[in-house]
Amino acid sequence: MSQVERYHCPLKIIIAFWGILLATVSATSMLCFSTGHTTINSIPVWPYGTDPGKSGIAPNGRPDTTLKQLPGAKLRFTEAQIQNPFSPADWFPGDHPAMPAIVAFGRKPLIMACAFCHLPNGKGRPENAGISGLPVSYFVEQMHEFKEGQRRSADSRKHNTALMAAFAKAMTNEEIQQAAEYFGSMKWTPWIKVVETDVVPKTRTSSGMYIPIPGAGKEKLGERIIEVPVDPYGTEELRNPRSGFIAYVPFGSIEKGKALVEGGNKRTSACGVCHGNDLKGLGPVPGIAGRSPSYMARQLYDMQQGTRNGSWTKLMKPVVRNMSEEEVLDVVAYVSSLRP
Repeated sequence: MSQVERYHCPLKIIIAFWGILLATVSATSMLCFSTGHTTINSIPVWPYGTDPGKSGIAPNGRPDTTLKQLPGAKLRFTEAQIQNPFSPADWFPGDHPAMPAIVAFGRKPLIMACAFCHLPNGKGRPENAGISGLPVSYFVEQMHEFKEGQRRSADSRKHNTALMAAFAKAMTNEEIQQAAEYFGSMKWTPWIKVVETDVVPKTRTSSGMYIPIPGAGKEKLGERIIEVPVDPYGTEELRNPRSGFIAYVPFGSIEKGKALVEGGNKRTSACGVCHGNDLKGLGPVPGIAGRSPSYMARQLYDMQQGTRNGSWTKLMKPVVRNMSEEEVLDVVAYVSSLRP
């Protein structure tokens, strides 16, 4: 597997089109280093996948035009087809309902296919959201909050959040409803294995996702959670929708998170009050059991920092206001370890 990050022109063109590439801020003014992890504006960067020094380098060479294949798949695709943001490869069309046009193709030149980033089954990857199984009304509301500027990233270098806002602004209400009903029709099923450890493979980042570097050895995990693909090549290069992730969490974090989630403390509240006793959702409130710890931690920090707002966020802000970095980590480690 290539040890450098792959960059694909269509995605870069879209990012440039929307003008969301922000001016570079010097590391000395933006970053500080603390024991075990890097922080930006007093929040850790591990949930955002923006660690300094871990990003890949654009490869040189001719495009690979050979046909690729996944185990169990009857179809084959070229690299260009797999990485086409307006018609990404659908390896297993029998795994999901018929996709609406906005999900399968997007709408050129303004909106990439939902299936490109979130995969046809809505499972997504750590750098974005797993959206299958979300209540339709919640999905629709969040898209409108993206439209209205209510959802931004606390780490300004995480550009795909701004991309989502741009897509939402360009989508019609009908397209939003179609996507919401499509992804809401599929249950969220196990996708992430949570493993307690104190060392992890050395990694690089690829569009905000951590990828193990073959032969590079290991490093201390510290006070972080690192999610990596079970099959790095299949996930990064082939966008395999059947291959999930491993989330490495610190020893003891699951037990500590369980205590916080179930009983809360004077600084927060029990999660089951809103998300249901099994954390699988309650009415229009989404389920959080078994979902990406990186994604959930990002949302908690975005709420703390005031970059994520909206009607449901108003209820969450008192819950997250006083949570420490350790408490955020412990809570998402435990919640992710639950069977959805």
